[in-house]
Amino acid sequence: MTNHTSDIIPFETARTLAGLFRERVRRSPNAIAYRYFDESSKSWQNTTWAEMAVWVARWQYALLREGLQPGERVAMLLRNCREWVMLEQAALGLGLVVVPLYPNDRADNIAYIVQNAGVRLLVIEGAEHWRTLCDVSPEIKSQLQYLLRIVSLQPIVDTHEPRLKAVMGWLPESHDDEQGNKLIARDAAPDALATIVYTSGTTGRPKGVMLSHNNILANVAACTEGFPAYPDDLFLSFLPLCHTFERTVGYYAPMMGGATVAYARGIPVLAEDLLTLRPTAIVSVPRIFERVYGKIKAQMDAKSPLAQKLFNLAVEVGWSRFQYLQGRGPHRFSHLLWPVLNKLVASKIMAKLGGRMRLAVCGGAPLSMPIAKVFLGFGLPLTLGYGLTETSPVISGNRLDDNDPVGVGSPLQGIQVRIGENDELLTKSASVMLGYWDNPEATAKIIDADGWLHTGDKARIENNHIYITGRLKDIIVMANGEKVPPADMELAIALDPLFEQVMVIGEGRPYLAALVVLNAEQWSALASTLGLDTKLLQDKRACNAALERVGAQLRSFHAYAQVRRVALILDPWTVENGLLTPTLKVRRNLVMTRHSDLVKKLYEGH
Repeated sequence: MTNHTSDIIPFETARTLAGLFRERVRRSPNAIAYRYFDESSKSWQNTTWAEMAVWVARWQYALLREGLQPGERVAMLLRNCREWVMLEQAALGLGLVVVPLYPNDRADNIAYIVQNAGVRLLVIEGAEHWRTLCDVSPEIKSQLQYLLRIVSLQPIVDTHEPRLKAVMGWLPESHDDEQGNKLIARDAAPDALATIVYTSGTTGRPKGVMLSHNNILANVAACTEGFPAYPDDLFLSFLPLCHTFERTVGYYAPMMGGATVAYARGIPVLAEDLLTLRPTAIVSVPRIFERVYGKIKAQMDAKSPLAQKLFNLAVEVGWSRFQYLQGRGPHRFSHLLWPVLNKLVASKIMAKLGGRMRLAVCGGAPLSMPIAKVFLGFGLPLTLGYGLTETSPVISGNRLDDNDPVGVGSPLQGIQVRIGENDELLTKSASVMLGYWDNPEATAKIIDADGWLHTGDKARIENNHIYITGRLKDIIVMANGEKVPPADMELAIALDPLFEQVMVIGEGRPYLAALVVLNAEQWSALASTLGLDTKLLQDKRACNAALERVGAQLRSFHAYAQVRRVALILDPWTVENGLLTPTLKVRRNLVMTRHSDLVKKLYEGH
């Protein structure tokens, strides 16, 4: 086992998020803080903590020139990059409040948040974001009038907007003397508001979650106690930093532990970045592993029966061996085959993840067991966690030596959990939010008089492990009274590489049906096999073939939890078309409305 030298900054030393940054700069000035891909040189570049401090100081002086007062809000509409950190740390060090925005969110959502939070300064990436903000109705544009300044990382030619400035003209020059580059420390109190994070609800307007410095730092400290980051770690950052999961676990935790963070170039080239950078840690959501699994499955389907049998054997033996090493299964004779199976199958797949992964944290949604079995069985140190934006966000996680992927692990240190009415999971800790911004009614609904936050998730607790069993609201009640949790079925169906996205429906109906978005490549191959034009999505032969594959994925479900009809769709549900939230959750009601004609046909005659 590798011996890591620890350099965790204590919670009490940091006191605030800006204090955490200053202490890291003091301890590790010459260590590499961030790696990024420079488009001009087409190469990966490094930035030390001392260099970051100089940049943050420049951002601070620019913010001061705008006359912003402590408690005022600044927002960023940026993909993951060093500038995201520069702006945030500059703002927090001046006692300002940070409002992160999803870089691919719709203009009406962005405008609503800017208006609702009273944002005074907004930093955007460039022309694309500017066009998004300009190409809106006068009503939406009026919501942006409160903005004092808009700063763009890339130059934009626009003579009609005096508030717009390019960052290099807005930032003061770097000074030769040390005093001119010195960080300003005008932090808010530890229990003061640090950030407002808008949750992307599947219905209604997003709510602003108010998190204090203390809320987040308590969570970071709890995370690093159970899952420490080390100075020799390299985190690969690809989940949006505006997602509290990435922000806490993939940004603050590495800072607390002194690790380096590399910013991936984007999901389309993630596989290449994994091979080039060879990270030791990643923070992910199930969708990433689902995509990798889908590619592996599609590749295996095209291989010889012998290769398929070898892969399936490696999965079964690897999983059995994992269970044995976790103390949950016996040692089997087949485990003796592992060195050969590892060399022929597992190690080749692990090499595609860089080959030196020490920790892969997955959260945000459930990960289906067939996918977990492959990656855990093949040796990926994968841990599933659970939390909410409202809890800063991590509540629990599976420790690598006590790892049961059926559940979401044990509560982190200092976090209390219990089961309330209707099996709802409740939690109480220093990480629970201050409340919802300008929405005391919603706050009172989620945090009770005793300080327990109601998660909305149904769960059971066994041996100090939490097992999520469903959502209180996400239950389909069919016409016959049977209750069906659609999420589990959707996960199972999506394991077939033909299906990119799935939504099971049937509320108040006599049977279940499904709207499925097809993988274009897989659909083309299936249509060719059926002798169909790819445009004939609702052809009976196509629907029957898809329904047969859906049924194969649902074999283990109850007889009443079976899909009777399917509607095939090629246009994906995206954030841009409004059918996904920025955290990639399906807006079920909007999908139903958008595809109302298909839904009607699914239940014709009933």
